[in-house]
Amino acid sequence: MTPLIKIRVWYAAFIVALFLSGITAFPLEWELSILNNYFGPETSFGQTYPSFSEWINRVYKGISETNNKFPFMAYGTDWLAFAHIVLAILFIGPFINPVKNIWVTQFGLISCVLVFPLAFICGSIRGIPFYWQLIDCSFGLLGAIPLLIILHLTKKTI
Repeated sequence: MTPLIKIRVWYAAFIVALFLSGITAFPLEWELSILNNYFGPETSFGQTYPSFSEWINRVYKGISETNNKFPFMAYGTDWLAFAHIVLAILFIGPFINPVKNIWVTQFGLISCVLVFPLAFICGSIRGIPFYWQLIDCSFGLLGAIPLLIILHLTKKTI
């Protein structure tokens, strides 16, 4: 497999992941109801991991009650979804020409690094449990891995 094909495979996976993470921001209440049904306090999982299941239940109730009383608040997560989709589109340029658009890969890596301070600072301010902040940080880490591979392969082709 040529380096260009490897780069494009990694970009394709990254673009699909960004797009999927975007569209999952639309049906949050429905997704959380499923999580709450399987991992909430009333489940066997909830009996084993009570703090995690209580957090899932609290978030579900928060989203559900907010959507019932103030449905316009969900517009914020609609924009979050839109941003992920737009970012996925941004990576089509380097998919086509990785050398010319190497700056997009670098931008993506910087964005992945910035997930960490955002998660820890805003997470602490908003009362997000530390273990959930770590889950949020995992998205920055998981996003950086393919981008580092792409950057390495791109620099080899220059």
